[in-house]
Amino acid sequence: MKQDNLKERARDLLEHAGIHLDGSAPIDLRVHDQRFYARVLAHGSLGLGESYMDGWWDADDLPGLCTRLLTAGLDQELKTLDVLLAHLKARFINLQRGERAYEIGKVHYDLGNDLFRAMLGKRLVYSCGYWAAADRLDDAQAAKLDLVCRKLQLQPGQRVLDIGCGWGEALKYAAEHYGVEGVGITVSQQQADYARELCAGLPIEIRLQDYREIDECFDAVYSIGMFEHVGGKNYRSYFETVRRCLKDDGLSLLHCIGSNSAPAQTDPWIEKYIFPNSVIPAASQVTGALEDLFVVEDWHNFGADYDRTLSGWLANVEAAWPTLDASYDERFRRMWRYYLAGAIGVFRSRRDQLWQLVLSPHGVAGGYRAPR
Repeated sequence: MKQDNLKERARDLLEHAGIHLDGSAPIDLRVHDQRFYARVLAHGSLGLGESYMDGWWDADDLPGLCTRLLTAGLDQELKTLDVLLAHLKARFINLQRGERAYEIGKVHYDLGNDLFRAMLGKRLVYSCGYWAAADRLDDAQAAKLDLVCRKLQLQPGQRVLDIGCGWGEALKYAAEHYGVEGVGITVSQQQADYARELCAGLPIEIRLQDYREIDECFDAVYSIGMFEHVGGKNYRSYFETVRRCLKDDGLSLLHCIGSNSAPAQTDPWIEKYIFPNSVIPAASQVTGALEDLFVVEDWHNFGADYDRTLSGWLANVEAAWPTLDASYDERFRRMWRYYLAGAIGVFRSRRDQLWQLVLSPHGVAGGYRAPR
């Protein structure tokens, strides 16, 4: 297809979303390299993200542009080979077993604690905040941690398991505010080292360990923002592990992003550059995987809160770039900006949700009253 025809095809698609090429609105797309059109039309979302990383285009309001693209469903208009391959890979290959389970830690979570400290705020909590009564990012994260503890009905002296404990903030909060002791597991060496230092002096043990290796008894088991790395072929194993480790009268909480779409709709750019071997679960997968293991006591969706959380992270990291290590070069900076802006678009358009499920092995006697 000739260059002019490619440009016209791109113009037509963008105008369907209310975006104009080289227009004056903040959401309009300014093209700096004419190779942009062929790259995006051939490679869809992968081409769009890579061409932004390479400086081939810009927009003053990148989150707004991404929101328009997703709301209009333009990603569905460009079903390229890259999308098909990512989908098939996620659907038919178990990408999260053995050593692959640790790849996400090495590729993403070990990028550098300085980057995540700059981005995440007072607490290194890399998951959606709870904004029901909060006006600041740090307050929304504290509210989320407290919500988790209240939903689990934590009591002093209980022993809890945090699957995918990150930098240890949730365990630290639970130990300091609810008097529990606990074990946290992660597949990131940098997270484990940081969490051990953060939780020093508290009755908390941090392990570099895969969740499938755990076989101990706990009063409560939870995971916050980890289930997205489990993979559809392992959901049953995950819930079987939780059930094996949870007392008969205990509670479990699952905090994860959830998709409105069919299973294994993996984005090839996210898969390649941000979260390898990761996939957002569909509700049908979650419910099927926990059948005959748990009673679903509560299913809480506050996905709209992720817009404010991600916007806070984007503002933080943009302000901090001059102080970060020089190894985060301009291409990395554009990659990271595109990742956060695209994620804002996903949640602002309500493509994905944020779920908190509370589970019990046999049902809470007399019923469970969910905190909000």
